[in-house]
Amino acid sequence: MKFKFNIKERWQRFKAWREQPSQLAPLSDESHECECCHTSFQGNYCPRCGQSWRIGRYSFKTATLGFLDVWGLGNRGMFRTIRDLILRPGYMIRDYLKGMQTAYFPPFKMFFVLAVFSILVMHGFNIKMETYAEDESMESVERSLKYKPDKDETIIDHTSLEADKTENSPFSVEQKDRVKDIYTDLLVYLVRFSVRFPSIFSLLVLMLFSGVLYLFFRHCPNIPDLRYSEFFVSLVYANNMCSIYCIILGFFCLTTLALLSILLVLIPLKQLSGYSWVRTILKTSVAFVLSLVLFLTIFFIVFFLIMGYVAVMY
Repeated sequence: MKFKFNIKERWQRFKAWREQPSQLAPLSDESHECECCHTSFQGNYCPRCGQSWRIGRYSFKTATLGFLDVWGLGNRGMFRTIRDLILRPGYMIRDYLKGMQTAYFPPFKMFFVLAVFSILVMHGFNIKMETYAEDESMESVERSLKYKPDKDETIIDHTSLEADKTENSPFSVEQKDRVKDIYTDLLVYLVRFSVRFPSIFSLLVLMLFSGVLYLFFRHCPNIPDLRYSEFFVSLVYANNMCSIYCIILGFFCLTTLALLSILLVLIPLKQLSGYSWVRTILKTSVAFVLSLVLFLTIFFIVFFLIMGYVAVMY
């Protein structure tokens, strides 16, 4: 009973910590003189030039932190952002939108930093030293998309196409083959791009998905007047959270779990909006279906544009 009580008590404390804004380091009470502009001040940073009072003589530690800072790893805000995106993503995003922007790593800068690590993991920097871009499943997809019939099959197929052309179709066999080749190349390129650059591909999907999803979350209980720009930044942070899980799982070659980590986007949406789990899942599912319909509409528009281009050029 005592053990169960401790677990319940710890869980309650963790829930209370999640909902509270992140606490920053206290100010220093000592007086300092800035090494850069020689301004006297109290606190952690110079009010004139912004330099930290901890700046001292240049050392290997300073050089290492400077190198890591290029990738965001030397920045304390990066570690705080990663921690909060894992433990309290929706509440962290809410704090960022309310003004705590200096406390957290910028969302778009973090996106590109994580994209670099994602590419490294996908191209061999993992526990098995495997390159996911050369995976057999990827090759099988390309083979299926680029499938060409045998010679005999081609003759039969062309015969039926010629008959169809005579009756209904305004396109010749060569034009139809050209449309098929162009569209197949586009699909293969899309598949390759999504596998090799999952973070960038997910951001593009996010741009398509965010507009429809915003319609369902713009009047959420926690932020009744949520703007689209704020919601889009929230989704970028949610995408960064999924990228963190993808990088960790991808490093250990758990590719199936890495792909399923996209479902974790429901957690920040629920915490940020204040909706119940049922309403969050329902709204996200409906928005996904509508986004899929929009995507298929764009898909067919591109298809008919290609057909029109081939009809004119060939």
